[in-house]
Amino acid sequence: MSTLAKAKANFGTAPVFLTAISTILGALMFLRFGFAVGAVGFGGTLLIILIGHLVTIPTAMAIAEIATNQKVEGGGEYYIISRSFGLNIGASIGIALYLSQAISVAFYIIAFAEAFRPVFEWLHTDYGILIEDARYVSIPAMILLATLMLTKGADVGVKALYVVVAVLFVSLTMFFMGHPIEGYTDNTLHFFMHDEEGGYSFFKVFAIIFPAFTGMTAGVGLSGDLKDPKKSIPMGTLAATIMGAVIYVFIAYKLSVSAPVDELTSNYLVMQDIALWAPIIPIGLACATISSALGSIMVAPRTLQALSNDRVFPVPRLNRILSKNKPGTAEPRNATIVTIILAMAFVAIGDVDFVAEIISMFFMVTYGAICSISFLQHFAADPAYRPDFKSRWYVSLPGAILCIYMMFQMNAQYALLSISLMVLAYIGITYYRTDREGLVNIFQGVIFQLSRQIQIFLQKAEKETSTWRPSVICISRDSFERVAAQDMMRWLSHRYGFGTYIHFIQGYLSKDSQAVAHEQLHRLIHNAEVSKSNVYMDTMISPSFTTAIAQSLQLPSVSGKENNTFLFEYFKGHDKDLHDIIENTPLVRAAGFDLCVLASSEKGFCFRKEIHIWITPNDFDNANLMILLGYIIIGHRDWTDAHIKINAVFPEAELNETKARLLELIKTGRLPISAQNVNLISQKENVSTKDIINKTSVDADLTVIGFREEALKQLREVVFEGYDAIGNILFVNSHESKEIK
Repeated sequence: MSTLAKAKANFGTAPVFLTAISTILGALMFLRFGFAVGAVGFGGTLLIILIGHLVTIPTAMAIAEIATNQKVEGGGEYYIISRSFGLNIGASIGIALYLSQAISVAFYIIAFAEAFRPVFEWLHTDYGILIEDARYVSIPAMILLATLMLTKGADVGVKALYVVVAVLFVSLTMFFMGHPIEGYTDNTLHFFMHDEEGGYSFFKVFAIIFPAFTGMTAGVGLSGDLKDPKKSIPMGTLAATIMGAVIYVFIAYKLSVSAPVDELTSNYLVMQDIALWAPIIPIGLACATISSALGSIMVAPRTLQALSNDRVFPVPRLNRILSKNKPGTAEPRNATIVTIILAMAFVAIGDVDFVAEIISMFFMVTYGAICSISFLQHFAADPAYRPDFKSRWYVSLPGAILCIYMMFQMNAQYALLSISLMVLAYIGITYYRTDREGLVNIFQGVIFQLSRQIQIFLQKAEKETSTWRPSVICISRDSFERVAAQDMMRWLSHRYGFGTYIHFIQGYLSKDSQAVAHEQLHRLIHNAEVSKSNVYMDTMISPSFTTAIAQSLQLPSVSGKENNTFLFEYFKGHDKDLHDIIENTPLVRAAGFDLCVLASSEKGFCFRKEIHIWITPNDFDNANLMILLGYIIIGHRDWTDAHIKINAVFPEAELNETKARLLELIKTGRLPISAQNVNLISQKENVSTKDIINKTSVDADLTVIGFREEALKQLREVVFEGYDAIGNILFVNSHESKEIK
């Protein structure tokens, strides 16, 4: 029991604020902010601060928002991203985030060693001791920091933060109380950017300064050690971000009126020449850098531990080792050891300038991802997303866009490299962990909202339209015996129309029948995914085929437009199925639907290269619809290089007039049918139309034939019979003649 109590998270808001503010007011503030003012002027520096915080403030607000919607556990930013974007993409960003945090430890330790430059000069001047290599300080400092973290853990780090932040604010106070450097009497505000020969561009200076603003999320990494993350993360993060921005503005102003431009750009410790007591600036620099290193070395292992807890790495033993805590505490000892080794390697190199921009890139990608999460969650309007603190989509979206834009402005090569590394990590993790979801969850909500808005718009829009497109319903009890109807539906719905396929289950609604319906729906959806179908799948439980059709005819279209076409399917020779279809055609006609009946055969659709459309004098009203359907079908990739051939059977005396009408129809309709594909057939007295069709279309992959309602009433099954020589047939009856323009 006592062991559990010791491991319990017990940090409040103060550690979040102190970790963030001590990282924000870090090494770059002391070493490079004077350079920024000298290079681009006070106005340019204000613009850098503004743009930097146009990235960090939306990110801080997004973090505060997401943190108040869900329980934020160990891993900070990684936890937020992975639980919102899915573990695959979250882990790929998390790996990049961890590397940037771990290497940042080395960056801050090397900057800490720079604070000893005045000491090196003093030793050389007074005692003749020459020390040029800062690694004499950085390596022992790294060893001391590592020993501190391994023996005392985050508790001592948090306690040290109070001292560090106190010294930091004393140094800033003495800086603001200071006077212009000796001999400088011109206190004119250098507002405009300087464009001197050999100077730095604005974006180059921004790339150097931006890491100064990235510390605002440092405190989020302590999420697993906080008593109330939903309270501490928003308050601590936002307070540190806002305070840091204000302080930076005042620092820029003080520097601008206290030193000449050449001194600002050449003297990286110019602040000590302005401060009321000069030694306080190196002391403050040392405290700022060591505090930033402390913040990073507390956060990075927790990110690595969270990654291993999610079993991100392909070696299970490695995941187990890295996820372990120090016995009796919440300290990620093994992850801390790995972080120390990585940081020590870069400290030993002694120059991390070549990775400093990549670190900034990884932070930019992380911030862009967090802002994107906030934006997408607002747009998705998920009822489960109910944060206590709410940002705004018009804040998050510009933040995300600005992150990507600034990455490429700062260094396009590093931006591409950073993004490429994360893409490769994502591919590797997806390959290793195929059970993890990616962007699916959040985009489902976005797509739902888009679909909802589009449906409402279409319903409110003008009903009459100058063009016809199919909105087809198909109902079948033979979904798992034959796929001809599903094939026809996906062809009709591929590009120009919309289809709803309903599997009919005869019976009454009950718990058992509903379970069967759910199981069969999953099978249908799986089959649709395999065939890359765009058809909406559903099931319907009804006492009879007739009641199912009546219900289907009254269903609102999922597309938002009214349904206008009904498709039946039967297998040639199954008289009962055909009988059921004929019995229910009056229902379809009463609803004002166009009617299609697909007669499938053992030949199937063969090679899908040729569609024959048959037109006779008795069903000329069906011609336009049949041509439109043929055109829509060959628009699908399954019918690549297919062509349509129109066969018109008319008495010999009417052939010339019929040909002229058909050619005009093709011309005005802009359909891909050449004049050579119009085959006019003279019907002799003793030869039936069915005999002509059987002979001519014996090798057609699909034959389209029109039929009249009056003939169906009188002849019933005879209308569909007698086509034994040909394969699949699509019988078409148009509710009203379609105009082809």
